[in-house]
Amino acid sequence: MPEHSSSNTSPNPWLIVGVAGAILMVTMGSRQSLGLFLSPLNTHTGLGVASISFAMAIAQLVWGAVQPVFGAVADRWGPGRVIVLGAVLLAAGSALTTQVTSQFGLIFAIGLLSAAGAGAGSFSILIGATAQRIPAERRSFAGGVINAGGSAGQFIFAPLNQAVMSAFGWMSAMWMMAVLALTTAPMAWWLRGSNHNNKASATGADGQQTITLRQQLRIALRDRSYWCLHAGFFTCGFHIAFLVTHMPGEVALCGLSTNVAATSLAIIGLANVAGSLAAGALGSRVRMKMILFWMYASRAVAILLYLAAPKDAWTFYAFAAVLGATWLATVPPTAGITAKLFGTRYLATLFGLTLLSHQIGGFFGAWLGGLTVVNTGAYTWMWWADAALALAAALVNLPIKEARVVRLAAA
Repeated sequence: MPEHSSSNTSPNPWLIVGVAGAILMVTMGSRQSLGLFLSPLNTHTGLGVASISFAMAIAQLVWGAVQPVFGAVADRWGPGRVIVLGAVLLAAGSALTTQVTSQFGLIFAIGLLSAAGAGAGSFSILIGATAQRIPAERRSFAGGVINAGGSAGQFIFAPLNQAVMSAFGWMSAMWMMAVLALTTAPMAWWLRGSNHNNKASATGADGQQTITLRQQLRIALRDRSYWCLHAGFFTCGFHIAFLVTHMPGEVALCGLSTNVAATSLAIIGLANVAGSLAAGALGSRVRMKMILFWMYASRAVAILLYLAAPKDAWTFYAFAAVLGATWLATVPPTAGITAKLFGTRYLATLFGLTLLSHQIGGFFGAWLGGLTVVNTGAYTWMWWADAALALAAALVNLPIKEARVVRLAAA
């Protein structure tokens, strides 16, 4: 049965936003610090960087693939149960990672269990759960607040994991992540009734029954603006997964310590807290497609400047700060445009599909990064590809029409 909550006892919508941000802090903090474990896993299993990168690439793909599925479940039955299931899966995957030594075992633990668990407590479910409770003019800012929670997770968890790994070993850090994953389960209580669960939510403003999910999907998949969002988000996923997975390797190739990599990832997270809040606030004042254009364009410029700069610690810190300003700040405007086009009734599903495209890009970013460094000894070709894709993503957002698509009422 769907999760119900009385409007008289419904919590403050901004409390729900805060709880959603806290859940995302844990799930994204776990995902975005996974690259720190690549070298220890390689030493422990002896599988090689390419094989472990492939397992992490599968995780990128699965994290995206489960979001429209879990989003549809949340749209139908509410997000509470989905988040609890995700907590259990993420904890189980983190714990199992310490016990496996084969590529199949890593794919199952990291690529399936952990990734599915993190996806069940991620953007599409959390933003979908809150968007229906927030006034339209404040949704972009609310998305920015939730997104900032995920960035704070990266800022906190990257140095925390590195510190625990240095003091007690990588297995202790992975067990810590398993325990922290379970803390999201009790937080799901606050979100148990925040989706459409009553008759009022099932009818349009004219009193007619709203369209079904299948009808909504047909409309969305015929809309060019929606596909432009997918194309831009594909590049975003490629970019983020490549850096999260392989920045520690790039730092090592430059002869710098692992602390530089952990600090760089933390700086990205901290900068993106500000970037996410700024993107959310600007979304109610500036056309969101232009926000996306400038974000992607700035990434292309930042990569080119990085390639030309000397490779010392301060270059990585400056590069991380610039990238962090847009890192996951693309999420609020992408979700905001999706809501503008199609409304919030099936937002968890429709935004979940854009996240699937994001993670298909993430799969290639993580996997091809491993293949490139194994075959060439450096990441140079990946950097050039990343810059070209960022520029393409900037341009593909320009044709987007933010006017709401006319939706046909069900017969």
